[in-house]
Amino acid sequence: MRYSCDMETLDLDGRKGLPPHLRVLAQSYPRATWQGHPNFNGLTAFWLERHGMFRQVMDKVLDLTQSYLDDPRDRYAPELSRYTGFFLNELHGHHSIEDQHYFPQFSRLDARLEQGFEILDKDHHALDAHIHALADATNAVLTAIKAGQGAKSAAGRLEATQVQFKKFLDRHLSDEEEIVVPLILEYGADLG
Repeated sequence: MRYSCDMETLDLDGRKGLPPHLRVLAQSYPRATWQGHPNFNGLTAFWLERHGMFRQVMDKVLDLTQSYLDDPRDRYAPELSRYTGFFLNELHGHHSIEDQHYFPQFSRLDARLEQGFEILDKDHHALDAHIHALADATNAVLTAIKAGQGAKSAAGRLEATQVQFKKFLDRHLSDEEEIVVPLILEYGADLG
């Protein structure tokens, strides 16, 4: 039986989590048991580490901006540029690999999760817009710092953009993990 949910209610911008019918495998394989499962392999661990890295770098750029707003420093611009550029490039590449390789392969394993992969694909498109907004807000700060005016105001706008991006990213990564990892554990699928 294929469950259906209004895709609008599952949009990344408003979603609080996956609906129960898409958490069927996640309920069978709680997060705390993943690493001890025989089907949990090195590539799956690496994929989860990448997700952890995205969360850490997002926290880092947000912390940089919040520190700058509290006490403007000379190192803010180069650090912001370096970390944000790395973050956005790596995130874009990660999502491209998932879209082109992993998700088409995994979506065929369990028809119950078909809508889950549709949601993740839609998330990637939504995150593209957020990636552009984060890049634009970051560039606005860097331009203002270079011009010597309006940097603190631009950094305040960037902070708001970063906070929203962090929220969206965490929701997406958590939901993606709850679909993909239990699927790997259930079917012995490989991220390779």
